[in-house]
Amino acid sequence: MNPDLFFQYLFAGISYGIIYAIVGVGFNIIYNTTGIINFAQGEFVMLGGMIAFSLLQWMPLPLAIAAAVAVTMVVGALIEIVFIRWLDRPSVLRMIIITIGLSILIREVALHIWGESIRALPYFYGNEITTVSIAGVKVSPQVLWVVGICSVIVGTLNLFFYASPLGREMRACAANRTAATLCGINTNNMVTLSFMLSAGIGALAGCVMSPITYTSYDMGTGLAIKGFTVAILGGLGNSLAAVAAGLLLGIIEAFSISVVPLAFQDAIAITILLIILFVRPHGLFGSKEAASLKEF
Repeated sequence: MNPDLFFQYLFAGISYGIIYAIVGVGFNIIYNTTGIINFAQGEFVMLGGMIAFSLLQWMPLPLAIAAAVAVTMVVGALIEIVFIRWLDRPSVLRMIIITIGLSILIREVALHIWGESIRALPYFYGNEITTVSIAGVKVSPQVLWVVGICSVIVGTLNLFFYASPLGREMRACAANRTAATLCGINTNNMVTLSFMLSAGIGALAGCVMSPITYTSYDMGTGLAIKGFTVAILGGLGNSLAAVAAGLLLGIIEAFSISVVPLAFQDAIAITILLIILFVRPHGLFGSKEAASLKEF
C-alpha cells in the first residue's frame, strides 16, 4: 500500500475511532454507576450537533456549543428522573427495551423539529479545503480538534473519577449502592449525574465531529451500535480500554474501505460485536461480570 494512502486511512480511522470511543465511554459512565446499558447514548451525540446548529443563529460558535452541551445534559437528567428513577430493581432486558424506546422517541422528536435535512457546524479553523501536513499527509485541522478535544474529555473524566470527591462517590455507588447509601451518599443524585455526564460528553463530541461527518436526526442508531461494540470490546466499565477499542474499530473500518464496499461498513461493527459476545463476552480488558449480559 502507498505510504501516503496508509497514513490517510490511519488518520481517518483515528478521527472516527475517537468518536466511537467517546460514545463507548458514555455507555461505561452510566453502566458503572447503575448497571444500565443506555442505548439512547447515540442520540445525545445527535442532539449536541443539532442544538448547536440551531443556536448558532443567535450566538457565536463557542457559546452555541456550550449551550448545546448544557441543554443535552438537562435532557439526560430528565430521562433518568422521568423514565429510570421510579423503576424498582429492573431487569437488564427491561432496561434495554426502555432505553431503545427512548432512543426512538428522541429520534422522532428530532425529526419533527429539524426534519430530514443534514446539518453541519462550521469548521473551528479554516474551511473544508484547509489542510495541515502531518507525516507528509494533508489532514483537515478539524481532525486535530476532534482528536484533541476528545482526548481532553477522556483525560478529564479519568481525573474526575479518581481524584475528586464527587467522582469517588460515583465509584462507590457503582461498587455497592447499599453501602454507599449507608455512608450518606445520595445514590439517586449520583445516578442522575451519571446520565448528565454521559449526555454532556456525547453532545460535545457531536459538536466537534459535526463539521466533518455532518449531523442528521437518524445518526444516533449507528453510533449507539458502534459505541456499544467499543464498550463490549474494551470490557464494560473500563473507560480507558474503551478508548483503545474505539481507535481499533475506527482503524479497522478505515482500512476495510479498500476491500469492503462502503455500504457494508456498519456490518463490520456488528460482526465484531457478535464475535466478542460469543468468544469473550467480558471483552479484551474487562472483568467476567460483564459476561452476565449474555443472560438476556
